[in-house]
Amino acid sequence: MDRRKAIKHTAFLLGTSVAGSELFLSGCTSGREEYKIVDSKAIALMDEIGETILPESEKSPGAKSAGIGMFMAKMISDCYSDAERTMFMDGLKKIDELSQKAHAKDFVALTSQQRTDILIPLDREATEAGQDGHSHFFSLMKQLTLLGYFTSEIGVTQALRYDPVPGGYDGCVPLEKGQTAWFGPTSAIG
Repeated sequence: MDRRKAIKHTAFLLGTSVAGSELFLSGCTSGREEYKIVDSKAIALMDEIGETILPESEKSPGAKSAGIGMFMAKMISDCYSDAERTMFMDGLKKIDELSQKAHAKDFVALTSQQRTDILIPLDREATEAGQDGHSHFFSLMKQLTLLGYFTSEIGVTQALRYDPVPGGYDGCVPLEKGQTAWFGPTSAIG
C-alpha cells in the first residue's frame, strides 16, 4: 500500500479527515517561499485558543502545556497553502478584534469564561460553514489543536492510556466508566 492510500484509509477508518492531509501528501515543492509565524504574540494567542478548546483538567494538562501554539505555527508554516495561511492569520486577528470589542482587552488577557464566550459563536459559524461546504478559520484551529494535542507526549501519555509494548490482540476488552481511550501501536493500522 502506498503512503497516499494508507493516509486516506486511516482517515476513513477514524471517521474524520486528517487536518491538511492533501498538503501532507503533496510533498515538498521546489521554490516554495518560506513562511514563518515568528510573532511571539501570535503564538501566545494560539496557546490560549488551544487551551480554551482543550483546557487543563484534574486528569490531564491542557493544550497550552503541550505547546500547541508552536505546533500550530509550524503546521501553518510548513503544511498549508497561502490561502489557508491567510484565512488562519485573519482568523487570529478577528479573535483579538472580537475580544477588544467585547472586553477592551486582548484575548490572552481575558478570563476563561470570556474566552469561551468569544469562541462559541465562532464554533457555530464554523459548523454552519462546514455544512455549506465552505472552510472556516476556526475549524482549522480546532483541527490543529486536536491533532497537536493528541499526538504530543502529554496528550498520548496523560490524556490517553499509552501502551508502548502491547500484548496480543484482544477484541473484547471490558471498559470501566470514565476510562480513557488507548493509544499505542495497536491503535494504528497495520
